[in-house]
Amino acid sequence: LTAMGDSSMDPTISAADSTAQQDSLFSMMDVFLISLITGLFTYWFFFRKKKEEVPDLPKMQSVVAPARDSSFIEKMKKTGRNIVVFYGSQTGTAEEFANRLSKDAHRYGLRGMAADPEEYDLSDLSRLSEIDKSLAVFCMATYGEGDPTDNAQDFYDWLQEADADLSGLRFAVFGLGNKTYEHFNAMGKYVDKRLEELGAQRIFELGLGDDDGNLEEDFITWREQFWPAVCEHFGVEATGEESSIRQYELVVHTDVNMNKVYTGEMGRLKSYENQKPPFDAKNPFLAHVTENRKLNEGGERHLMHLELDISNSKIRYESGDHVAVYPANDSSLVNQIGEILGTDLDTVMSLNNLDEESNKKHPFPCPTSYRTALTYYLDITNPPRTNVLYELAQYATDSGEQERLRKMASSAAEGKALYLSWVVEARRNILAILQDMPSLRPPIDHLCELLPRLQARYYSIASSSKVHPNSIHICAVTVEYETKTGRLNKGVATNWLKNKVPDQNGSSSLVPMYVRKSQFRLPFKPSTPVIMIGPGTGIAPFIGFIQERAWLKQQGKEVGETVLYYGCRHEHEDYLYREELARFQKEGVLTQLNVAFSRDQAEKVYVQHLLKNNKENVWKLVNEEMAHIYVCGDARNMARDVQNTFYEIVSEFGNMSQPQAVDYVKKLMTKGRYSLDVWS
Repeated sequence: LTAMGDSSMDPTISAADSTAQQDSLFSMMDVFLISLITGLFTYWFFFRKKKEEVPDLPKMQSVVAPARDSSFIEKMKKTGRNIVVFYGSQTGTAEEFANRLSKDAHRYGLRGMAADPEEYDLSDLSRLSEIDKSLAVFCMATYGEGDPTDNAQDFYDWLQEADADLSGLRFAVFGLGNKTYEHFNAMGKYVDKRLEELGAQRIFELGLGDDDGNLEEDFITWREQFWPAVCEHFGVEATGEESSIRQYELVVHTDVNMNKVYTGEMGRLKSYENQKPPFDAKNPFLAHVTENRKLNEGGERHLMHLELDISNSKIRYESGDHVAVYPANDSSLVNQIGEILGTDLDTVMSLNNLDEESNKKHPFPCPTSYRTALTYYLDITNPPRTNVLYELAQYATDSGEQERLRKMASSAAEGKALYLSWVVEARRNILAILQDMPSLRPPIDHLCELLPRLQARYYSIASSSKVHPNSIHICAVTVEYETKTGRLNKGVATNWLKNKVPDQNGSSSLVPMYVRKSQFRLPFKPSTPVIMIGPGTGIAPFIGFIQERAWLKQQGKEVGETVLYYGCRHEHEDYLYREELARFQKEGVLTQLNVAFSRDQAEKVYVQHLLKNNKENVWKLVNEEMAHIYVCGDARNMARDVQNTFYEIVSEFGNMSQPQAVDYVKKLMTKGRYSLDVWS
């Protein structure tokens, strides 16, 4: 209390002292006010300056591509083109055919361009009649179960929704499909039908290529009748013989910064060193192989299980999706091509498009070395198509070899037969052709221009993301066979994967990959029964399905019957995932395990035979319990035989005629209750 009284009520404080304190207080207030005013002025001044600068946007706007860039009409007008060839391509073949057709046009005094529908606004088709002698051609591949390819999805969606008037449009369609699939050439047929419905004029009949037969011959046969129809329609004539016209020019880089050279990346330079999501076909993720084990106990084949680490990639997948991997060609094949052509494969070069207006500046990422191009970018193991043989013929110094190449590239029946026997059936790749034709020594740059791109390989994912969120599993069999010429041909991707060594920091354990979404999905309700049919490596997605059903059961969900029909050659040789399946059965997740060992007895037993043996149970599950059916594996024989077995079961127990049974199964497919994940 004393202290408080002393400080607050001290009678000894003089008037002078009080005045000095007031003076001091005012001077501090002045300083504060001046500072505040100065600060506010400074803030206002700079704020005002910024505000003046922000609206000045022309430079920023010029960075964004103008909307007209998506107009193929404007591009055609600008470059004097009158034929546009759109391609829906998953593996590169439709794109290759489109390029060949656009190149053909010059022989008739016309100018063509190949175009990716993903890059353009297809509603502009209604304006194509603004261009004289104009024509739109569509090379459309069908993917999966009658689906459009990834790059044609937007075009397909537009066609379904469009009410455009295409009465001025002239068109033709060539479809690429495979007769072993349920929905043969569905995309080509749909585009052809829909364009006509929208008023467009078909100037030549729909072409249906069959990859199960001879797709190249189907294309050539259609093409040789297509061009005369174009000539008749437009009143033009061929200007002369087909000539070899280079699309790209070679530039050799003698003094180049190696940091600007592609070394196998699919899109962005150095993308493998500096990985950035999202990951897709143009930006694959480099996954480490954490496990690579042989699945079979014996036999000549090598069946393997691989696990890819996708930690920190932000990649998401569902059971039933596909994983795409970008393989590399065998270095010994690459070296042999280099030796035969007397080339330094480490030469750094670029192939630049001679058409400066083309969206496709290079046939593959450039600049790069010949070694990189032949290893990562070009397909050197498949038999080359006839256009490649035609272009190469000019370099054969032996007249007999030159004539043979030209004959195989011709549309004459004898030439087609020779191509079929000498190239296709003998499985001669470009190296074998160079070896068997000693006078054929083309420049390596022209060879690189002609060879198609090496494509990603797709595998059904053999894991569930619920159980393995940071890992994708692959089940595959190495492809290896002897050709009619006695050569040993090896599958590019499977042999490359076989040699991937886990837990190594180098490239020997890295796999460029991305995930492709699929319609092959478990039922929404876990209580819905499932019947899974997958012999051989067709078991892959079902391992993921069973893992997921086990996980759902652990979460306390009611899980319906889970039935598997699996097949292999021998019980003690190639019974894949035997231990895992036995464990799932013991845990009660896998309620039925039916295994067909096709070669363990005199008469072969396949999965369809086991289905017939259990036909009453199968019918009950399908008809009464609304089970979903899944078939994975070989399309040519197994999938067809299984489907025929279901027709028989439905006909017998549903008291239906054959046509009614077929209709019943087709309706199951339409409702998503009969799903296929097949290959040929």
